[in-house]
Amino acid sequence: MPLELGIVLPTFNERANIATMVDRIARALEGVGWEAIFVDDHSVDGTADAVRAISRTDPRIRIIERIGRRGLASAAIEGMCATSAPLVAVMDADHQHDPNLLVAMLEALRSGDYDLAYASRFAAGSSTARWNRPDRERMSGVANDLARKLTGVELSDPMSGYFMLRTEDVRSRVDRLSGIGFKILLDILATSKEPMRVKELPLDFAAREAGESKLDRVVAFEFLVGLYDKWLGRIIPTRFALFGTIGAMGVLVHMAVLFAFFQTIHVGAGKAVFTDFAIGQTIAALVAMTFNFTLNNALTYADQRLHGTGPLLRGWLKFALTCSVGLLSNVGAGALLVEIGVQPYLAGLAGILIGSVWNYALSSRFVWGKFG
Repeated sequence: MPLELGIVLPTFNERANIATMVDRIARALEGVGWEAIFVDDHSVDGTADAVRAISRTDPRIRIIERIGRRGLASAAIEGMCATSAPLVAVMDADHQHDPNLLVAMLEALRSGDYDLAYASRFAAGSSTARWNRPDRERMSGVANDLARKLTGVELSDPMSGYFMLRTEDVRSRVDRLSGIGFKILLDILATSKEPMRVKELPLDFAAREAGESKLDRVVAFEFLVGLYDKWLGRIIPTRFALFGTIGAMGVLVHMAVLFAFFQTIHVGAGKAVFTDFAIGQTIAALVAMTFNFTLNNALTYADQRLHGTGPLLRGWLKFALTCSVGLLSNVGAGALLVEIGVQPYLAGLAGILIGSVWNYALSSRFVWGKFG
């Protein structure tokens, strides 16, 4: 039958959920022309292979495996742009979103009375009892309140990740979507030039069936990042702003280490001053670099975060290598300034500023991968 609905399911380490989710979608959409597009961020558990195995006997199942690109919002955007269906839905693959609601969403859009239908965890008739995460529920409530105040989007759950709209509506505004953070629905609503007619459906939000949630306490930070990107990201690039903020914190760490170093040694005179400063500046730069790497991995590149001892160690080494020229210019410029009589702390600060732009440009590309 003609293709009417494309369903986008962003995944990361969801292998155990794939087959059962496909079965639930098929039963819910009997009599509807549909396809499911799984957008996988190169999962290590074989999620993409599990999708391919099903697609060999069911052509409605497709896989986009992204290499070097990560993030829930950007995955949803890629998937929505990949379908040729006139309607597109986004939902999780972990069974927290009930596929049976797709039918009600479909009917709302078919009627022509609505531009978008979505499932709300907080609408009348909804339930989060099976979720059994009061901490997450409180966090979501606070985020929703803030979203309504800052964007003017008057929905009970603008942070929902389960919705459906016309594909042409996505394509018409895709160049204005930020693709950063976890909540693409809020981005779509805030980007719309005209208010969208929205159908709200109550959701019985379930506990995930297998695997671990991709969201953690950094989700609140990601939410604020998304809002920043929406309103100021075209003035100062979001990741650069975050990188710079953490870099400023790294400056404090750097100067504290440099101060501690000078307090614990007897600074010499003449050439000894140059040598002592170079040693102290190098130690301080290495400590600050480790501090910056740790926070950038957790916050600036939370959607591309490195996990595990091996990836973290390799990431730190790449970060150190890509920052090595910045480190050399940092130490060299600072030491040169000291040699010509500039106060050591001012020279240290000047060295930091000289190396910062280089550090951002190369670490973004070679450590965490280019955002896309």
